[in-house]
Amino acid sequence: MSALADPETRRKLWSREEVYFLLQAGLLGERPFELLEGEIVYKMPKNPAHVTAVRRCSHWAEATFGAGYVRLQDPLILDLFTEPEPDILVTVGPEDDYIELHPTASEARLVIEVSDSTLSDDLKEKVRLYARAGVSEYWVLDLANRCLHVHTEPSESEYAHVRRFEEDQRVGSFDVSVSKLLPP
Repeated sequence: MSALADPETRRKLWSREEVYFLLQAGLLGERPFELLEGEIVYKMPKNPAHVTAVRRCSHWAEATFGAGYVRLQDPLILDLFTEPEPDILVTVGPEDDYIELHPTASEARLVIEVSDSTLSDDLKEKVRLYARAGVSEYWVLDLANRCLHVHTEPSESEYAHVRRFEEDQRVGSFDVSVSKLLPP
């Protein structure tokens, strides 16, 4: 098979540095995106329930960890080709520690994705990416099913411990009610 006929050889995988260059040159436009395994993936528009849930999670995280440790929809470096922008990122260091470089997976204390239209991606692709990078705790706030999926103990491609908390339950590790995170 020739190189032109093989779709795998026609794909360009982007590194973080190449994407930064494209951004500085103004070549990526204004539409929000994430870099996932070398691919530029455009984000879905945010509906009101998603915005409300992100704000509720952010208020809880700031009260629990301190405002200087909570980042909203900001980059998290997982590797050379992967830099998602989770809805909530709680870092081990204060915001001034990240003036030169975005936080890395080892500096992520907690990652939260608020999920409505992206639930499948958040529970499959992003679970794999965050686990492989060693993010210690990953939550998916599932708006459609009004529950919280908590992933802990990362390995090469998955989390060893996954637990689903219903709306009327509390997450024991942080003593937070799921209903406090969900929109009313």
